[in-house]
Amino acid sequence: MAKIKGAVIVDKERCKGCNLCVVACPFNVLSLTAKEVNKKGYTFAQMAVEEACTGCASCATVCPDGCISVYKVKIQ
Repeated sequence: MAKIKGAVIVDKERCKGCNLCVVACPFNVLSLTAKEVNKKGYTFAQMAVEEACTGCASCATVCPDGCISVYKVKIQ
């Protein structure tokens, strides 16, 4: 049986750094950037602990701007 790993893609130019996705993640996968900002001047979410993501999509569900896409990837 193949294992499933999650992958989160954040549209960093649309993200306004509201932090809802970071709080909603049960595995502490996401964090806000500390020193980098997008073109609008906002910090944005990014995957901090990629190997912990299960693809549950809690982050995408709570994102008010719909800038998070979650994919499930099979690991061979």
